[in-house]
Amino acid sequence: MSQTTEVSAKPKKTFSEWAHSKQGRKAGVVIAFTIIPVVLLLVFTYIPFGEMVGYSFYKMKYIGPRKFVGWANYKEIFRRKDIIQTLLLSLYYMAGAVIQIILALYLATILSMKVKCGNLFKGLIFFPYLINGIAIGFIFKFFYTRGFVLDSVLQAIGFHLNNLPYWLKDKRVNNMSLVYSSVWRYVGQNVILFIGAIMSVDDTLYEAAELDGATKFQTFRYVILPSIKTIVVLNVVLSITGSLSAFEAPFVITTGANGTGTFFVVMNRIAHTNQRVGLASAMAVFLLCLIFIATIAQRLGFKYAFRNMDAEDEVMSGKKNKKKKGGK
Repeated sequence: MSQTTEVSAKPKKTFSEWAHSKQGRKAGVVIAFTIIPVVLLLVFTYIPFGEMVGYSFYKMKYIGPRKFVGWANYKEIFRRKDIIQTLLLSLYYMAGAVIQIILALYLATILSMKVKCGNLFKGLIFFPYLINGIAIGFIFKFFYTRGFVLDSVLQAIGFHLNNLPYWLKDKRVNNMSLVYSSVWRYVGQNVILFIGAIMSVDDTLYEAAELDGATKFQTFRYVILPSIKTIVVLNVVLSITGSLSAFEAPFVITTGANGTGTFFVVMNRIAHTNQRVGLASAMAVFLLCLIFIATIAQRLGFKYAFRNMDAEDEVMSGKKNKKKKGGK
């Protein structure tokens, strides 16, 4: 004898009922947190960027008629000496970025150890990064002004004022002076990032290196550096690409005079003073492509440079595992 059971179908919820249910509210939160950032990104980043790319193919001002000129603006970038000069000037800032990374890595390695007043030194080194870039520009403008802070200090230790260069006018030293202000500001940020990475290195790796009789330099070379290579690569990429877009220091301190105008300073003058919006847009697109190429080149370069460290890292990991097995 067979029994038949009738399963009554559940009534379908209306959209309003589903939206007020726990599952509906959860889905609403997920959708809101997904859609809102995407909309903001589209409205304030990608759509304006697309408009800028379109402007780069026109000869135009902010207000007035537009004339389509195709690739003429991009060709003009390579014909203008002032723009090419800014690309060469970026080499100063790239060199400063390399010095900045090396100095930050050295200071971070020392401060990651137990040193007296370590937290005080960390705070003092990081403090310049907290200062607004415009304020730093004014600080160094007076610092380098003839007869002011730097000249006074140098005179106090025996230099004669007439033998000192004009730090912001002499083309032999003015760009190096501006690069120093950039290094002074950003080295603290790199130090803090490096310290955080160094402090996360497994202690057993240090113990293995100590058992092998490694010196301090060998410990840094074979333990610390391979362990923090990701942060090193990130800092170098950010510093080098940032050097291509330096703006605040040369704009505030010298306004780009005496050969100190970087790519962004010249682009700002072309866009706002000369009202050549099309050319300035083409420069912005060109710089973005240049930064992208530089980033890819750096990542490939570091991948090649760290290939031996990957093998050494595997060896150290093997020693670490052997030590753990031996301790059992």
